[in-house]
Amino acid sequence: MNDYLIAGGIVITLGKNNQVIHDGAVYVKDGLIADVGKAKELKERHDCQVKVDARNKVVMPGFICAHHHLYSTMARGFAPPGEPASCFGEILERLWWKLDKALLEDDVYVSALVPLIECIRNGTTAIFDHHASPSYREGSLDVLARAVLESGIRASLCYEVSDRNVPTGGLAENERFLKRMAAEKSPFLTGMMGLHASMTLSDETLEKCRAVAERYGVGYHIHVAEGSEDHSDSLVKYGVRTVERLVSRGICGKSSLYVHCIHLDDRETELIKETGTTAVHNPESNMNNAVGVANVLGMMGRGILVGLGTDGMASDMPAQMRCAYLLHRLENRDPRVAFCEAPQLLLWNNAEIAAKFFPVRLGVIERGAAADLAVLDYIPPTTLDADNFLGHFIFGMVDAVVDTTIVAGRILMRNKQVLSLDEEEIAARCRTLAAKVWSRI
Repeated sequence: MNDYLIAGGIVITLGKNNQVIHDGAVYVKDGLIADVGKAKELKERHDCQVKVDARNKVVMPGFICAHHHLYSTMARGFAPPGEPASCFGEILERLWWKLDKALLEDDVYVSALVPLIECIRNGTTAIFDHHASPSYREGSLDVLARAVLESGIRASLCYEVSDRNVPTGGLAENERFLKRMAAEKSPFLTGMMGLHASMTLSDETLEKCRAVAERYGVGYHIHVAEGSEDHSDSLVKYGVRTVERLVSRGICGKSSLYVHCIHLDDRETELIKETGTTAVHNPESNMNNAVGVANVLGMMGRGILVGLGTDGMASDMPAQMRCAYLLHRLENRDPRVAFCEAPQLLLWNNAEIAAKFFPVRLGVIERGAAADLAVLDYIPPTTLDADNFLGHFIFGMVDAVVDTTIVAGRILMRNKQVLSLDEEEIAARCRTLAAKVWSRI
């Protein structure tokens, strides 16, 4: 059966004209949303099974993560030897660059499955991942792609090119995967040109990355000005700040993601706007690494498209949204801000970003859009309508448990049970492999 109804809940459509439909229903057919409206009307129009009973639940478009690191799983519980890192550069050198270098093929695969399960548990149905495993580069994106396809969600994948281990390390892997994506044209997988950061990339490497990206017509997924080290390195070596350097080399544009964007000056912010490049905010990670607070409200005020990611910290996007909401109120010392902007990052901007990369419409419940949905346990204690939806989302739905997750009409989790992957078996495998990874570190 390729068609069914999700009926009886509160349907929140999002999109340009957000609707809140009580006792609503969504008609799913061939992986797409074929109809949406009142449950009574849809039951009369469509002769099919009600496969998802959404009573006492909210039905929303699945959440999108604009920046993830699936490989970060095995950092959980690991304590790097020596003194704690005192700055961002030391965090990279003492933890992340040692961890990614210790990953082998099985580690890449299994450590990806764990956060993919967590995506499903949190109603996250599409991600933009940024990978690194220097000891297992060639074929690593195929391994990630296998894990993504087994999970059932959608993903944009790339390998972070960097000169820190070998010159142009990862470029060949990106090119190989982009060639595969060009041939397959998958609705679930897509690729980008991944780069680590300006501070680990020579001009020669940037030029080679640009040539490949232009050949395949893709944008760049790169960390930008996350720590002060990035712009200091650029000033010392090239005499310009990070964004100025990247833009001068053509590493920018409407299909590119600048991740973090914390240590920017006014000219760099204007360059991001002029080039149409997208910025991605990762509030929990930035707080955890104590690198600073991106001027998200300022960027949005200038018309820059800003999305929301987790940087591998988690896969729970509503929690990330509320973190952004609270962080920017505190940072601006102003209780009037971020109420609309923080949810916009997740619910509208991430959908706009995804539209540039995936061949189906994501982030909205309307006819012809992908049937990528999250069904949350939520009984509103006060009136819920389109005018006050954000108040319910920030202060109520953010803590709601996801009951059902659907991608392309396929039910990946039902009654809080993940169906596409064996969580217990995968976690056990990951524990065994993690011990070996830690030993190699």
